[in-house]
Amino acid sequence: MCDQNKEKRSYHVDLTQVVDGKIQEVFNFNFGGHHDLAALAQLAAQKEQLSDKHARQLVLGLRLMHHALKKYPDNALFAGFLAQLNDFKHALKGNGCGCGCK
Repeated sequence: MCDQNKEKRSYHVDLTQVVDGKIQEVFNFNFGGHHDLAALAQLAAQKEQLSDKHARQLVLGLRLMHHALKKYPDNALFAGFLAQLNDFKHALKGNGCGCGCK
């Protein structure tokens, strides 16, 4: 799910919207980390009995949210939530991730 050596992975998100049958770009960005998001989604699908689609949505959403929240640890909006998010993330990964990340 993520490498013991914490090899850096790069991802690209490209969000588009279909309006009147035409695809319009909403936004796109790159982000990275050491987690293998595909493997984590597969783990979530198996462990939590989620559909593949919902497991992918969950893992991507959690990773993006975690990246944003940890960049602003002193933000009052995030103060009480980051610890809960970390607890949720660790419960989802359980012992299956193996990376020892926090």
